[in-house]
Amino acid sequence: MSSRITKTLSVAALTAALAACSSVPLDQAGSGSGTGAGASTGMVMDPFNPQSPLAQQRSVYFEFDSYVVPEQYRNVVEMHSSYLTANGQQRIRVEGHADARGGSEYNLALGQRRSEAVARMMTLMGVRADQIETISFGKERPKAMGNTEADYAENRRADINYQR
Repeated sequence: MSSRITKTLSVAALTAALAACSSVPLDQAGSGSGTGAGASTGMVMDPFNPQSPLAQQRSVYFEFDSYVVPEQYRNVVEMHSSYLTANGQQRIRVEGHADARGGSEYNLALGQRRSEAVARMMTLMGVRADQIETISFGKERPKAMGNTEADYAENRRADINYQR
C-alpha cells in the first residue's frame, strides 16, 4: 500500500514540475486559435485580432524601382509564413503597390513583381502556393497622398491581407 502512495505522490510531483516549466500559458494551451509562431512567446497570433503582430505588421516596403525583399522585412515574412504553415486552411492575398512616379503599366508590373517576391519567399519558407494569391494595384491605391520622398517610400510596398 505504501508503494502505491509513493508512486501516486511521485506522479503528482512530476506533473507539477512539468507544468511549472511550461513556456505556454496554461490558459491558452487548448484554445485552438491557431497560435502559430507566437505560441512559445505568449503573443496572440491571430491575423484578425488588432493586438496581434500578424495584424499590425502586414507590409513589406521596397527601395525605389526594386522588387527585392529587403533583409529588414525578412522577419515579417517569416512570422506570416510560420502562421500560414501552421494554419493550412488560411489563405492570403499579397497586394503589390508602387509610388506615383512612372507610368501606370510600368507600376502595375512592378507591383506584381513585388507581390510575387513576397509570395516566393513565403513558399520557400514552407507555405503552400495554393494559400497565396498575388495582385498588383500599381500606383492606384497609395497609402500616403503627398509627393515627398517619405510619401513615395510609404507607397512602395506589398501588403499581406488575410482572407476570411
